Amino acid sequence: MESPYQVNYPPLPAEIPVMVLPECHLFPGCLLPLCIFEQRYRLMLEHALQNNRMFCIGNRVAEDEDCIVSPYSTAGLVRACVQQKDGTSQLLLLGTQRIRLNKWVQREPFRIAAIEPLHTVIEDDLEAQSLKSKALQLLHDSKEESNRLLWESLSNNENVEIVCDVLSYHFTRCPKLQQKLLAEPSLNKRLAMLVEALEKTKCA
Repeated sequence: MESPYQVNYPPLPAEIPVMVLPECHLFPGCLLPLCIFEQRYRLMLEHALQNNRMFCIGNRVAEDEDCIVSPYSTAGLVRACVQQKDGTSQLLLLGTQRIRLNKWVQREPFRIAAIEPLHTVIEDDLEAQSLKSKALQLLHDSKEESNRLLWESLSNNENVEIVCDVLSYHFTRCPKLQQKLLAEPSLNKRLAMLVEALEKTKCA
């Protein structure tokens, strides 16, 4: 069955600009601070702000500009943007929904991809709830004060998927694991991967 834990965000466009970065991931429900300084991305940001205020982060696994970009990402909504006197911009990008990049419809001066939404599947709701509780318990057991504050904000959140994504964004430091978490449609499998990572790091 499809996930009942959906948050109402603006509808996805058929195409979306892509900011290609190495080892950088955005998860739904999370905020990513960005500094836009390259000319191509200044143009990309202008395009986004003039249209639906949306773009995504495309993960490049190597420094080679021509290497393959992962097809799995998260549509991002520009929530705040301040342009500096030098033409650069500071912004906050809010992750809205998992997406798949299907094909490039533009490569220059910045990339635009045709996209489709990725829908979450839950095989076992009781297991998902149990894994969520286990992940939050691992966070609660952490000695870090900031982790405890996050636990307080998440402990009463009934949206299992958002809890999983927020914890994945903040506490899974391995880019390859983050990419797997973004690409995995099963919420149960995502939660199991998250719990395993938290157990290894103890949220350190």
